[in-house]
Amino acid sequence: MTDAGIRTLLIEDNPIHARLIQRLLDEVEGQHFQVQTVDRLDLGLQHLRQNVVDIVLLDLVLPDSEELATYFRVRAEATDLPIVILTGLDDINLAARAVEAGAQDFMVKSKLNAMSLGRSIHYAMEMTRAQRGEWDSPMFRLAQQQFLKASQLMKLDDNLRQRLLYPQRTLIVSFPFRRDEQDQVETVFGYRVQHVLSMGPTKGGIRYHPEVNLGETAALAMWMTWKCALVQLPFGGAKGGVRFDPTDFSRGELQRLTRRYTSEIIGMIGPDKDIPAPDMGTDAQVMSWVMDTYSQQVGHTVPAVVTGKPVVLGGSEGRNEATGRGLVYVVEAAARKIDMDLSSATAVVQGFGNVGSNAARIFHDSGVTVTGVSDVHGGLHNARGLDIPAVVDYVQRHRTTEGYPEADPVSNEELLQLPCDILAPCAMQNQITARNADRLRCRMLAEGANGPTTLEADEILHDRGVYQLPDILANAGGVTVSYFEWVQDTQNYTWSLQQINERLQQIVTGAYERTARRAETQHLDMRTAALIEGIERVVEAKLARGLFP
Repeated sequence: MTDAGIRTLLIEDNPIHARLIQRLLDEVEGQHFQVQTVDRLDLGLQHLRQNVVDIVLLDLVLPDSEELATYFRVRAEATDLPIVILTGLDDINLAARAVEAGAQDFMVKSKLNAMSLGRSIHYAMEMTRAQRGEWDSPMFRLAQQQFLKASQLMKLDDNLRQRLLYPQRTLIVSFPFRRDEQDQVETVFGYRVQHVLSMGPTKGGIRYHPEVNLGETAALAMWMTWKCALVQLPFGGAKGGVRFDPTDFSRGELQRLTRRYTSEIIGMIGPDKDIPAPDMGTDAQVMSWVMDTYSQQVGHTVPAVVTGKPVVLGGSEGRNEATGRGLVYVVEAAARKIDMDLSSATAVVQGFGNVGSNAARIFHDSGVTVTGVSDVHGGLHNARGLDIPAVVDYVQRHRTTEGYPEADPVSNEELLQLPCDILAPCAMQNQITARNADRLRCRMLAEGANGPTTLEADEILHDRGVYQLPDILANAGGVTVSYFEWVQDTQNYTWSLQQINERLQQIVTGAYERTARRAETQHLDMRTAALIEGIERVVEAKLARGLFP
């Protein structure tokens, strides 16, 4: 699926039905379809060979093929694609046999409407994604590759290597919730993954995003384990998420979805078991709903069940900006190490969500000249420096950086290649790859996002002398202040913002110094040094606890 819409191949020989389906697809709310219609099977198979398609809508009775042979010929050409059968009332048994053979759904043409067709396509794509193998995600493969590289270098015992390669607990749920239109009930997939339980309660955010899957959630949980161990917090790693686009949902719908998701995972979470927090697509309000739902179930208020809440509900001062602030603290420590004068340094920040906007603002307040920022729609560049408070105000009013007048527009790809001293990717994973790593023009790479750099890109950047601050170190500020919030909630005692920031700086700077020292003494790149630093602490805990039974 692309920004242009869901790439749909409609194989239908009846022109009246073809026009009807195209009209209904145009009426589907919240989805856009890029439709190619053909009236013969051979033309459909040719299109599948030459083009990328997200879903096939298939009539089984065509001029050059009939019945199940039509389905099997399409399936042979498109083994992984979702297929929805379009049938008449007199061919329902045939359509049902196609579903039995592997099609995801069938729809009766005479009973179609926009809502039912859109929902059928949505669920067919969701089902196919689940059947394909939830573990098989680029993000999880990257997390495993990083771990395996570090484990080989540290000569990790194979028993422990195998144990840490996959998460300890995994929950996949599908659950319904009611949309604002009372007759529409939506079903979505949700996840909660706990990677390691040996270190104490697990800790990790809840992500709302249309690309959430089990592999991504497992990767984030694994990275959270190493991150917590690196900064010496008493947590194992966890992560959760729901696969949907929160920007298409009303506040009421988000609340109903959040409460239902919480009820589905309630047996896994708790202040002494697993403590969720905000992540991409979620915020303090979502955490409030999670806390309230959990509290209603146990019969009393439990602030410590989540972190990242509003301060009035037991949230911590400084939590909202903690990840961005922690990144700047690590950059400041690294700048002292490599003799970079931040008062004359320039920075480019990819991503203008919570992490990126706060990092850009704190860089600006610290005297660093921020020359470029971006969001999902594109970027801004001003070689003389951006007025970050003005950009923040513009984005709050317009919900995008697009159209900001005091800068030149650039694409996200161009933004990564702007000349700067500090490049901070704070958006999505896999942004820096073998394809563009040699075109980066930064002296330091500070990873605010999870998994923004591939292993192949790591090698290129290391050979080029780019000083890397890996994600499990550079973005550890969020979980660190989440730990502070959890401690304050369990002790019923609050700390001031000054205390929070001082303790945050002490912890992340200490983690940087341990990582840099290991990298120097063992001749390692910074990512591998950080991973080994975290993995060793987890291994030590596992060996101390022993094996049961």
